[in-house]
Amino acid sequence: MAAVVLVGAQWGDEGKGKITDFLAERADCVVRYQGGSNAGHTVEVKQEKFMLHLVPSGILYPQTLCVVGNGVVVDMGKLIEELDGLQKRGIDTSNLRISLRAPVVMPYHKKIDELEDRDSNIGTTKRGIGPTYADKINRIGFRIGDLLEEPDIFEARFKAQVAYKNRIINEIYNEEGFDYKALLDKLMSEVAVLKPYLADTSYLIYNCIKEGKKVLFEGAQGTLLDIDHGTYPYVTSSHPIAGGACVGSGIGPTSIGRVLGVAKAYTTRVGEGPFPTELNDEIGQTLRERGAEFGTTTGRPRRCGWLDAVILRYAARVNGLTDLAITKLDVLDSFPVLKICVAYRYKGSLLQEFPDNIGILSKCEPEYMELPGWQQDLSGVTEYEQLPDKAKRYIETIEELSGVKQAIVAVGPKREQTIVTQRLYT
Repeated sequence: MAAVVLVGAQWGDEGKGKITDFLAERADCVVRYQGGSNAGHTVEVKQEKFMLHLVPSGILYPQTLCVVGNGVVVDMGKLIEELDGLQKRGIDTSNLRISLRAPVVMPYHKKIDELEDRDSNIGTTKRGIGPTYADKINRIGFRIGDLLEEPDIFEARFKAQVAYKNRIINEIYNEEGFDYKALLDKLMSEVAVLKPYLADTSYLIYNCIKEGKKVLFEGAQGTLLDIDHGTYPYVTSSHPIAGGACVGSGIGPTSIGRVLGVAKAYTTRVGEGPFPTELNDEIGQTLRERGAEFGTTTGRPRRCGWLDAVILRYAARVNGLTDLAITKLDVLDSFPVLKICVAYRYKGSLLQEFPDNIGILSKCEPEYMELPGWQQDLSGVTEYEQLPDKAKRYIETIEELSGVKQAIVAVGPKREQTIVTQRLYT
């Protein structure tokens, strides 16, 4: 089976862009299956840095079919900007296909997102992602394909929806709403630009798998941000976990061959919510500086801490991980002593498994084991055997604690700084 799902095994920002890019070079099809422009993948190729938000990482390879699945909420204006930016840098985007079933992020979604977060302090990116998914579930949203239906039918529905959103914006937040005609004209001009890319993407993906082609499903965010299985309510509004790949792309679970979890050699998160291993000290600052821990989409500084193996065990379970990709191992090069959280202490009890109650998690203290650091520069290592023994021991400890074998180890941001120990496409 040549279909691989790539998921974040922590709170997102695990370096999935680099790993996706590395695997995409060998893939026939790369599918983005959830999230929206709130996500960001940074890919470095030949001294060039590409920051991708909605476009799958495989876009850098003209031979690779790139799919934005039905589980992705699409801000058409942002997607057009991203495509224009890639084209100006010489990237051929003709290999992109976008699901006709993908929900459309409207300007009123972004406005409501900003106003709601002002009161709730959940810590969203204010890109309209949550309100768009909410409208999808409430069956009042619009999918890209809807914009291509009979104009009179769409306009009537759209006019009523804008009026409804304007009442919310006016009456609850005392803010100015939107002119539906101006919004309608904007949407129609955007969908006209994107029309050549639109397709029944479920059928395209199905055929690729049926023909035995290599298909990579690319998740955004991470396991702990999943709407059901993350640290709710400090989560995203979709399913970053492996199960979301099936729903968000329109293929069955029997099509999936392997699930690769991407995890940093330490832990980070952005936004609000409990973080047991967070380090608000010089070590945390060093991790942030050495790891360039600032959000691709927002630029926000990431909260940093020691590796949390409780999270990795949880991610292995809910995703059905078959393999691990460990990223940013080189960030730990300078530390004489390294710590890994192996359990949580809560009111005198030792918790081995990740709690499903955020109130409990917020009061958990990490139980650490210590390992010696290698204090050597790993950035030039190209083979697993070349790693210092202490670095190997650190990796092997992660494998033992998570129950998942590593397949990839990254020792820097560039593609060539990637050590592969197991073949993923079979």
